[in-house]
Amino acid sequence: MKKVLRISWKIIRETLLTIAVFALLAVSWTGATYITKAIYTKTGAPSSDYITQLIDLILGVIIFFLCMLLIGLMFKYKEIAVMNTFTDAMRRISKGDFSVKMDDEMLRGEFKTIAASINDMAGELGRMENMRQDFISNVSHEIQSPLTSIRGFARALRNPRLTEERRNHYLEIIEGESRRLSQLSDNLLKLSSLEGDRQQFEMTRYRLDEQLRKVVLANEPQWLAKQIQIVMDLTEVEIEAAEELMSQVWINLLHNSIKFTPDHGLITIKLKEHGPEIEVSITDTGAGIAESDQLHIFERFYKADKSRNRTAGGSGLGLSIVKRIVDIHGGKVTVESELGKGSTFTVVVPCGRGQ
Repeated sequence: MKKVLRISWKIIRETLLTIAVFALLAVSWTGATYITKAIYTKTGAPSSDYITQLIDLILGVIIFFLCMLLIGLMFKYKEIAVMNTFTDAMRRISKGDFSVKMDDEMLRGEFKTIAASINDMAGELGRMENMRQDFISNVSHEIQSPLTSIRGFARALRNPRLTEERRNHYLEIIEGESRRLSQLSDNLLKLSSLEGDRQQFEMTRYRLDEQLRKVVLANEPQWLAKQIQIVMDLTEVEIEAAEELMSQVWINLLHNSIKFTPDHGLITIKLKEHGPEIEVSITDTGAGIAESDQLHIFERFYKADKSRNRTAGGSGLGLSIVKRIVDIHGGKVTVESELGKGSTFTVVVPCGRGQ
């Protein structure tokens, strides 16, 4: 419909332009006739009608081209003014002013399109700048906290009157905060690599149920330490995906469940196949997530419970990495949770070719 309207408007515009040109020719011819008549009243008319018409024609053409030249100059100055506006807007954007907003209501044709593109570009760059500033602020905050702890406890270790027990306790804190810094660095590098899309991930076909069992066994010390029971209901399923990346998804989700499930809790892992898609759900009996937090849980550095996450050593990047990996595979990840009743994270991804 829009294409038809554009074509119709183009035809109307060309028709009006043609009519305007012929009207200008008629006005020029008429004007030339009146001018020559006024001259002839003082000088006398030529003896030949042919010469009279030739003079009228030449004068009419001259008037026509003079009018076209004036109109062209008027449009040229207008175009120069518009181009100067575009140049000024681009200069401001290049200097970091993303509040540029060009008024495209008075523009037509390609100029309107260019103005709209500049507005879109400024808006997108503004959003990216806000994300960059938030990212730097969050990273600085995450790094500052463990560094403050390490510096404080390292200073406390200089006290010669410290007992051996207290000294070991401080060293354990320093070691834990160092691990947290290292994990933050690894997660940032991983997330940057995933968001860059600079590499092609190798897709292989493998048994997803076996991968899930391996992840659970690899994390056995963590869930056994809290005496958590893990129940697995896994259908034998093959999937075509980046095996290492998908393993990171299950590790992050399982760590998240173990971290926030209390002692003697329960974690249930289910794997089902629905036609061309595979569904994996991980349900825990933890404290749950508030509905308002569920909208932001997959955002970078977002923490539903900042105090609890701080104690558990989280950086707020694990679920962001999960979402990015699932997005790369053309799937989706969702969460269902209620405070005091646990959470269920569900990952749905395509089986891949050959299904």
